[in-house]
Amino acid sequence: MLRTVNRVLIGLVGLVLLAVGGSVLAVGLGLDPPSWWIHDGKNDVLLSDAERTRWDGEGWWWPAVIAALALVVLLTLWWLTAVLRRRRLTEVRVDTGDGEGALLRGRALEGVLEGEAAELDGVHRAHAHLTGRPDAPETRVRLLLEPHVDPGTALNHLTTEALTHARNSAGLASLPAEVRMTGVKHKAERVS
Repeated sequence: MLRTVNRVLIGLVGLVLLAVGGSVLAVGLGLDPPSWWIHDGKNDVLLSDAERTRWDGEGWWWPAVIAALALVVLLTLWWLTAVLRRRRLTEVRVDTGDGEGALLRGRALEGVLEGEAAELDGVHRAHAHLTGRPDAPETRVRLLLEPHVDPGTALNHLTTEALTHARNSAGLASLPAEVRMTGVKHKAERVS
């Protein structure tokens, strides 16, 4: 949801800035603006004295301006905190079979996933991050692979070993995973 809101907001802001900036540039370069456009020519100012002082005598003007700006600031702060907030799953609900259930710390499951993934052949380092809901967790796994490892084999071992063990031990029906693999930087080997 937040990813969609981000894309839509950034796209709308970009389109508005592109349209306004491009039209101001075009008028500044000497193109004739349409009759409804806010600028008449390249020597026109953004706000004339009459436009700036038009609403000064009205009692509602400054409270409305301040309320609108405060709303913009609050919405911007909400968006910024939503973007910067880490979405780490703190607990996972485990079905114990007795109808009660238990809670498993998310960091514990991440640590087990990282440890088991790092022990796989050819994996230099592993990092796991749980997201989602406590009753339907998802994971993101990053693997740093040694140069000699086939990524397909490493992915197969990860899914059949580490992810399967984590899913079974937590009693989950499924554990969707997003896996990102990168290779360790190394010098080229000489072939003679």
